Amino acid sequence: MSLAQDPRVMAELELGTPPGPDGKVTAAPPPRRRQRGGGLLRGLLSNAKATSGLVILVLFVLMAVFAPILAPGDPTLIQGIGSQPPSADHWLGTTAKGQDVLALNVWGSRSSLFVGFTVGILATFVGLLVGLASAYLGRTIDNVLSLVTNVFLLLPGLPLLVILAAFLPQGLGTVVLVLVITGWAGAARVLRSQAMSIRGKDFVAASQVTGEGGLRIMFREMLPNMASIVMSTFLACVIFGIGAQAGLEFLGLGDISTVSWGTNLYWASNDGALLTGAWWVFVPPGVCIALVAFALALVNYGVDETTNPRLRRPRRRTTPDAPTRVAARTRKEAVQ
Repeated sequence: MSLAQDPRVMAELELGTPPGPDGKVTAAPPPRRRQRGGGLLRGLLSNAKATSGLVILVLFVLMAVFAPILAPGDPTLIQGIGSQPPSADHWLGTTAKGQDVLALNVWGSRSSLFVGFTVGILATFVGLLVGLASAYLGRTIDNVLSLVTNVFLLLPGLPLLVILAAFLPQGLGTVVLVLVITGWAGAARVLRSQAMSIRGKDFVAASQVTGEGGLRIMFREMLPNMASIVMSTFLACVIFGIGAQAGLEFLGLGDISTVSWGTNLYWASNDGALLTGAWWVFVPPGVCIALVAFALALVNYGVDETTNPRLRRPRRRTTPDAPTRVAARTRKEAVQ
C-alpha cells in the first residue's frame, strides 16, 4: 500500500488533524468567528493615541474637580513676596502681587475646561441641527441655511469676537455665547456634508416609505450613522473654545475677575512678567492650554483611526511554524 492510499495520511490531509495512537481521527474544530468590536469606545481604548489623550484629559478634569483639596482657600489672596521663583513653599513661584502660581493654575482649570466643553457641546448641537435640517428638509431650507452658514464663515473670526465681547456685559455666559456664535458655522458645514451623503441611503428612503416623521428619521436613523464625525467635530469645538477664551481674556475682553488660564496670562502680561524674566508666571498656563489641546487632538486622531478603515493598520498575518511547514511539505511529496 502506498502512502497515498494510507487512510491515516489521507485523513490527515483532509481533516488537518493527525490520527491518534488507536488510529482514530478526530475532526479539527471549526474556526472561531471573529468577534466584532464593542463600539467606538472600545476602539478608542484600544488605540494608543486616543488612550494617551484620554489619560491626559482625565488628569486635568480631576485637577479641576479636586481644586479645593489641591489648593484650598482663595487663589487670589497674597501668600508671599512677589515675583519669587519656584521653591519648596511655592512650587511654581509667586506672581508680582505675591499670589501662588500653582493655586491660580489649578483653580483656572475649572473655568477654562467649563467654557471649553460648554462651547463644544452648544456649538456642535447648533451645527448638528443646521446640518441635519439642510440635508433633509429640502432645497429651499438648505439654500437659506447654507447662506447663513456661509455668511458666518466669511466673517473674520477675531474681529467678530472682539466686537461682540466689547459690547456685551462681561461674564462667563457672555464668553460662551460669543464663542458659540462664532464657532457653530464650521461645525455645521462639516456635519451638513456628512448628512447629505447619508440622506441618499436606502434605509432613509425606506423610513420615508413606512411613514416615519422627519424628526424621527433625522435623529433616529441619520444621527447614529454620524456618531464618529459628530465626536470629531465636538473635540475640535472644545479646542476652539479653550483657545479662544484664553485669547479673549489675554486681550482683556473677558471677565478678568474670574480665575482662568487666560486671565493668568492677562495679569502676567500686565505685571510685566515677560520683561522681568518671571517665566514661572506665564509658562504654566500656556503649557496647560497646550497640553489640553494636544490631548483632545490625540483623541480626535484616535477617532479617525478607529472609524476610518483607510487609516487602520493592517494586522500581521501569522505564519505557521517551521516544523509544521516541513511536515506539510513531506506529506504533499508522499502523496505525489
